[in-house]
Amino acid sequence: MIRAFLLSLGQLTDSAILRVFLKSIGLTLLVFLLLGAGLWFGTQWLFVDQLGWGEDAAGLAMIGEFVATLLFGWVLFRAIAIAVIDLFGDEIVIAVERKHYPDALASAHDVSFARSLHMGLRSAGRALAVNLALAPAYILLLVTGFGTPLLFFAANGWLLGVDLGEMVAARHIAPSEMKAWRASTRWVRWELGVIVSGLLTLPVVNLFAPILGAAMAAHLFHGRRG
Repeated sequence: MIRAFLLSLGQLTDSAILRVFLKSIGLTLLVFLLLGAGLWFGTQWLFVDQLGWGEDAAGLAMIGEFVATLLFGWVLFRAIAIAVIDLFGDEIVIAVERKHYPDALASAHDVSFARSLHMGLRSAGRALAVNLALAPAYILLLVTGFGTPLLFFAANGWLLGVDLGEMVAARHIAPSEMKAWRASTRWVRWELGVIVSGLLTLPVVNLFAPILGAAMAAHLFHGRRG
């Protein structure tokens, strides 16, 4: 895992990966801002225009701000960022394989845009569904001071491990062999997912975390096969 991280970190300045970074961060922020604006206007429409609560809804606004912070800061940004990386992940994996695993690149098959889009939407939907289902537990565990982060990292480590691992495996493993591969790599993918989940919580670093995660997934995949 350390080797995969260091190799991925060292390749961040490659022109191919920088292009993916610029495209992915631009699209991620655009989607994030559009959803944020939609939430703000939707809240105004519901509570002010429809319910007529107006300025008397200060307490509700504070609760709404807390929930929105939880949703956007922990769940939504992660879901959008990984979904966007799924769209461009093939380019990252190709860049890693071209530099470190040329034989594997020669035998790989490209993932179509339609399949990448499907994987990205499935990733975002799965992340939102799981985290929203766990939201009551997140809130209840806040009193422990550490329970919420532990549960968050455990759940999202699993989710990210699935997303990042399959991003690479889709280029090299036949669908009929995917089930056996998932079973044999369950824990190493979970470990990768936990690390990337942690990186996604760090300011500034979270912008690079999906790129690093995709590159690390490629190194781990080929390292195990080798």
